Amino acid sequence: MNFSLSSVLAIALLAASASLQAQTNMKPSDTEYYSPVPPTVTINNGIPSDATILFDGKDLSKWKGEKGKADWIVANNILEVKPGSGTIQTNENFTDFQLHIEWKSPEVIKGEGQGRGNSGIFLQGLYEIQVLDNVNNPTYVNGGAGSLYKQRPPLAQVIAPDKWHTYDIIYKAPQFNKDSLLISKGTVTVLHNGVVVQNNTQIDGTTEYIGLPRIVSHGPGPIILQDHGNPVQFRNIWIRKL
Repeated sequence: MNFSLSSVLAIALLAASASLQAQTNMKPSDTEYYSPVPPTVTINNGIPSDATILFDGKDLSKWKGEKGKADWIVANNILEVKPGSGTIQTNENFTDFQLHIEWKSPEVIKGEGQGRGNSGIFLQGLYEIQVLDNVNNPTYVNGGAGSLYKQRPPLAQVIAPDKWHTYDIIYKAPQFNKDSLLISKGTVTVLHNGVVVQNNTQIDGTTEYIGLPRIVSHGPGPIILQDHGNPVQFRNIWIRKL
């Protein structure tokens, strides 16, 4: 069947008129619903009531080391990397989450570039958000503080006036089908001291020091904190499952 341009326009006008009529006949209640009701979350000392506290300044009961017990230093409500002791990771595994973590470069600054105040936060144990001293410390831009390491540089370099940095990380895990094929890439949003430095950034694959990211099929994974040989400090770590 052939339609002339005038016929097509007439049909479009009739459809628009019908849509407008339907909108006119609608009541406010037609687009309102009352369930399910979102859960109520309260805030206590800056921590949501539905969060799991991973480090509260007291101990490392929620963490383990590469070969057993987590062996980092806990003192004065602060967790400090013990150089040479290896990474630590959460006992629990996670999928999608909101993570809050505060960190500080060593008081005595040594080295430069990647050798200065270096650590990292690995999401699901595979994808690193870089921790690095960023005060007058030039390095490759996709390896600086707030970067998705070796993949995406931060949108801005954010300095912490009191030396304590805050990361708020919203992470959506990659999806794989039953044949371990990638369906959708993971994404990460990072606020560094309240400033967006990663905005729904796609994660290309695993964090690799040498070479390109790899696609590795996986399920839930831990939060890993890196021992890079620098006594970086952490505090106030909590996570919300999404």
